[in-house]
Amino acid sequence: MADDGGAPFPAPDDTEPYDEFALVAENAEEMGVDWPARHMPRRVRFTLPSGQSLSAIQWGDAPELVYLHGGGQNAHTWDSVIVASGRPALAIDLPGHGHSDRRGDRDYSPWANAAAVAPVIEALASTASAVIGMSLGGASLIRLAAESPHVVRRTVIIDVSPSVNAPGRAMTPEQRGSVALIGGPPTYDSFQEVFDATMALSPKRTPAGIRRGVRHNTVRLDDGRWAWRYDLFRQAEGEMQWHDFATLWDDVAAIPSPVMLVKGGDSVYVLPEDIDEYRRRLPSVRVEVVDGAGHAVQSDQPAALVALLNDFVPS
Repeated sequence: MADDGGAPFPAPDDTEPYDEFALVAENAEEMGVDWPARHMPRRVRFTLPSGQSLSAIQWGDAPELVYLHGGGQNAHTWDSVIVASGRPALAIDLPGHGHSDRRGDRDYSPWANAAAVAPVIEALASTASAVIGMSLGGASLIRLAAESPHVVRRTVIIDVSPSVNAPGRAMTPEQRGSVALIGGPPTYDSFQEVFDATMALSPKRTPAGIRRGVRHNTVRLDDGRWAWRYDLFRQAEGEMQWHDFATLWDDVAAIPSPVMLVKGGDSVYVLPEDIDEYRRRLPSVRVEVVDGAGHAVQSDQPAALVALLNDFVPS
């Protein structure tokens, strides 16, 4: 599909700027690795022909691994995984998230995301050995791997399937975890209020990890309130609805690269019948279940995810 996206507009300004990379030292300490890292992070930008600009964090040069975050997240969700792996990487802010531009049509579907990130990977990580995508990033990766196989040499899909939004799959807020915050208030009176709301839905994460994640994912507005960085699920009446991912099953069957599906052991986003369908559509798929992890495997069990990535994508 064409990725014109309407007239793009920039991410909101933060009236309380901070050094985003200073916090990564905490990730390194928690993962038991040295800091400063061998592959230091920096912000990079890429502008699409439509004029839409995407932001990413590049760790070192010649990225080996490319990461796509989930809905309502941003590139920093991968910090612990990246510092522990010690490999050069590119973590992209999906359209409408983090520091990337928002789309005028607010279409943040897997199809639009795949079209947007393909040229970014081609330009900034052309020799990458694998692309890793979680949740919305994983659904976007399914499309990307099928449609642009030249930029996806190995495919790692984390805790999502094309049936994730199927009718009848209602989840409690506890089961959805921090994803449930997408449907909550768009602004909060204080940073502590955002932290408390996130903490209540993230029982597997440490308070320090949640505080970092919330800071990376919020901005302080001119009036002193705090708002999420992402622009998601806010379609006005009559605008495009893109929550039905079912047709991505055809893309699963069309992926030519080796594929690993990683499921959080405590997550209900991928059901047993979804795994069966993955295996029916793609008999070669490798399926791994990470015990002690919910939907956000990269946050709940980063060391276990690093071990799986190192095994599936040799350096």
